[in-house]
Amino acid sequence: MHPVLRTVLQRLGLGVLTLLAVSVIIFSSLELLPGGFAEAILGQSATPETVAAFNKSLGLDRPATTRYVEWVTGVFTGDLGKSFAGAGGWRSDNVRTVTSIIGPRLYNTFFLAALTAIIAVPIALALGLLTALYRNSWFDRVCNALTLTTIASPEFFVAYILMFFFAVKLKIFYPLSTVNADTPFLEHVSRAMLPAITLTLVIIAHMMRMTRASIIALLSSPYIEMAKLKGLTGRQVILNHALPNAWAPIATVIAFNLAYLVVGVVVVEVVFVYPGIGQLMVDSVSSRDMPVAQACALIFAATYILLNLLADIVAIVTNPRLLHPK
Repeated sequence: MHPVLRTVLQRLGLGVLTLLAVSVIIFSSLELLPGGFAEAILGQSATPETVAAFNKSLGLDRPATTRYVEWVTGVFTGDLGKSFAGAGGWRSDNVRTVTSIIGPRLYNTFFLAALTAIIAVPIALALGLLTALYRNSWFDRVCNALTLTTIASPEFFVAYILMFFFAVKLKIFYPLSTVNADTPFLEHVSRAMLPAITLTLVIIAHMMRMTRASIIALLSSPYIEMAKLKGLTGRQVILNHALPNAWAPIATVIAFNLAYLVVGVVVVEVVFVYPGIGQLMVDSVSSRDMPVAQACALIFAATYILLNLLADIVAIVTNPRLLHPK
């Protein structure tokens, strides 16, 4: 078996085990939350007998281990379960599946993540290369100061500042990013632009600084010194010699930030009322709709694991020496 394929299979098996461990944490954490769906629906005036009967109709009277095994088995067969709430989910004639609820929201989240990546990745790589090329110049210092400022600022603070200036004052973008299945593509882009800019400002700093650090670290290598002695310009040295060997750490940084785009959009979606999976998870936890909350958390975990696996594959392909650490 090819070493790269063997390594990929090993990482994939480790990812499945990690996802299984995460599923235990997700299920246990949601089980430990105070209250439940019955209390959320029936209110505080409900008698214990009514709550018990309600939980029995939902199957919540069974042991937690039994419900966990059923949930995990269903996930591996493609069945994420049925929503407690949905459209009156406790009535058997009006139950909605978790998949039908998550599907449109998942598309919206990936749409926002893709839009952000299209904006952020090229800008971050370009700024990282330029700051490495003109290291210690005024341009480098200004970029580092601005990126440190965005890293230190909370997401919701950046979101509200952008909303105030670009939506309230200048009226360039929509203040709320409410979209649905019938929203045209260009309007969807327009409504998602302000959340995308917010996420871009948050992640571009990490990608730019890591790209800059990777390039600068390689510039001290002997083969870079030889390229300089040959009379090559700084741009030629970076583009033709340093950058090809920096793809492994850069790909890892990009993958981590793309994982953050999908996993860390919760705050931004809540601020802009964007109907993504992050907003759905917050709503489902508030209403104690556990099947939906569990599915959302598991999708976040699976996305993060898959993107990290992709980063490992890119790093190994671009730098085969990682297969032989000794």
